[in-house]
Amino acid sequence: MSESRLKNLNLYLQRLGFNAPPAPTLETLRLLQLRHTGAFPFENLTTLSGEPVLIDLPSIEQKVLQQNRGGYCYELNNLFLALLQELGFDARGISGRVVMGQPEGAWTARTHRLSLVILDGVRYITDVGFGGMVPTAPLKLDSSDEQLTPHEPYRIEQHVDGYTLRAKVGDEWRAMYIFDLQRQEDIDYTVGNWYVSTHPESSFVKQLMVARTGEGWRKTLNNGSFALHRIGSESERRQVTDVDELTGLLQSEFGIQVPINDRLRQVLVRLIEPKEQA
Repeated sequence: MSESRLKNLNLYLQRLGFNAPPAPTLETLRLLQLRHTGAFPFENLTTLSGEPVLIDLPSIEQKVLQQNRGGYCYELNNLFLALLQELGFDARGISGRVVMGQPEGAWTARTHRLSLVILDGVRYITDVGFGGMVPTAPLKLDSSDEQLTPHEPYRIEQHVDGYTLRAKVGDEWRAMYIFDLQRQEDIDYTVGNWYVSTHPESSFVKQLMVARTGEGWRKTLNNGSFALHRIGSESERRQVTDVDELTGLLQSEFGIQVPINDRLRQVLVRLIEPKEQA
């Protein structure tokens, strides 16, 4: 897989609270992943606007670091991997199949990007681009134990076809995605990104999805449904039905500088308008 160098390393690190490049340690990895999911939101506004989602590193840097945007896995985890490699981590990209919300045993398309990191001989997965259930800490790959994070507990099950990541939601261990360690090339991510961003059956072209984490909370926005999930407490929810209120909320709650245009505005109006009851 081709490697590119970050052109905005200092700005990137500053956004993550570092004044100088930190050492490639497990503690650094933990801080980077936690802070990344808070600083750079998951969002799919570009797909809804009908524009191409560019996943080359310079385009991602421009969008996320310069234009105060977020992105999804093919953007955020690509950017994060470049940062890890720049800092000296032994890291590479892998991919998976999202099964969250699917029946147990479902086998979906390979449309998720994440990373494998090896530290002192121990293998971890790290992921900063999985929406409202993104893990906020690296997870040991070769352990079936429950693993705590600053948010929900997770565990990894190994099976003949690879691994399944599960998160504990309430009292239930829900499958998030299936993944393996197969080598990935840029073209593999290009194919997955093309499907996610253009296929008419992809959820990324049919609904607004935004997420961000913070200390003890997650914020999510699905079309016009905004939720603040506090760990260990009841979620606070409200419905947004005005597009100007929505764009203001994207700025205030998620830190997104919304690139509003006529097409995107029309799509957002359609997605958040109240649906008539049958």
